[in-house]
Amino acid sequence: MDATLLSVLVLGLVLGIKHAIEPDHVIAVSTIASQSKKLWQASLAGVFWGIGHTVTLFIVGVIVILMKGEIPEKWAMSLEFLVGIMLVYLGIKTMISFKNIHIHTHKHDGDEHKHVHSHTSSGEHGHPHKHKRTTYLGSTLIGLVHGLAGSGAMVLLTMSTVKSIGEAAIYIIVFGTGTVIGMLFFTTIIGIPFVLSKKRRSISGSLGIITGVISTIFGVYYMYNIGVNEGLFHLWI
Repeated sequence: MDATLLSVLVLGLVLGIKHAIEPDHVIAVSTIASQSKKLWQASLAGVFWGIGHTVTLFIVGVIVILMKGEIPEKWAMSLEFLVGIMLVYLGIKTMISFKNIHIHTHKHDGDEHKHVHSHTSSGEHGHPHKHKRTTYLGSTLIGLVHGLAGSGAMVLLTMSTVKSIGEAAIYIIVFGTGTVIGMLFFTTIIGIPFVLSKKRRSISGSLGIITGVISTIFGVYYMYNIGVNEGLFHLWI
């Protein structure tokens, strides 16, 4: 590996870390991190986002580069618009989940215990609550969508920095590794206040609802900016 390619890959790693902290990325993953009960769960949410993001970038990027083409502007902007829809959905979903949080108190061997439950739907035998399993499918899917939305820019960036398809594949993987590192770091930081406030319903609920509101508002703004200011609606009409 020559020095020029090495410097390009180092740059790709740095750009990947920087890419991970773009507002729409951080806001989207924060809605997932807000559901985490432990800090390592929030950290893993960021890792799986990065994996999903990298998979999409790699597949779409390599295919487009092999075909020596580019993603049409209308479709590239439509994928960006999809990110806005996703942010609104995540925001509303987060607000609903925190709105339905309740604390149950019971005594066991003379000691009082409190348990937090999310009453999102009725269970069997008259029990109104259900326990959620920790899953990272949501984080991976969010990363996949973000990868689709950023694939056009990634292809242009890759084509301008490397000379062959092999180098392009390596560059995208290194860039993706940077996004994983960056998102791991920031979801860990984002997860700290949510994890620390889990036993305090009012604080935890307020943080969760604020996160949902921010995601919803930013998603609406994102769609308006893409659709109106950047002319996506005009391209489709």
